Amino acid sequence: MSWDSYIDNLIAQTKDASGTAHCDKACIIGLDGGAPWTTAGHASAIQMQGLEGANIAKCFKNKDFSTFMAGGVFLEGVKYNFLREEDGKVVFAKKKDHGALTCQASKTAIVIGHTSEGCQQGNVNKGVAVIADYLESLGM
Repeated sequence: MSWDSYIDNLIAQTKDASGTAHCDKACIIGLDGGAPWTTAGHASAIQMQGLEGANIAKCFKNKDFSTFMAGGVFLEGVKYNFLREEDGKVVFAKKKDHGALTCQASKTAIVIGHTSEGCQQGNVNKGVAVIADYLESLGM
């Protein structure tokens, strides 16, 4: 089964009333170890580098976000400033002129959506939550 269709679904969930999608790229990684579930070959896939997935997964798995608080969230080689976390399941981060990140954990995965610069992160939060909640409902 290919998880890449979830990227398209997530992006579609972020459209506003005018039909503009506020998420430009996304991915899903495993909660245990950060291995990618979606492929890097998808046109809208987040391109993880090095240990980025493993580092994100470790923080979510341990529900310890002090690494993000102290040093930011790294994705695609860019350091995003940690904004906040909610319930040990959701993390928000932003980088001026690079957009923002929304990361939400389900039982076994972390769904990550990137907000395009100038777009509304709230719309992306909704799209990420739809996918994460769906995986959670499947016991994943």
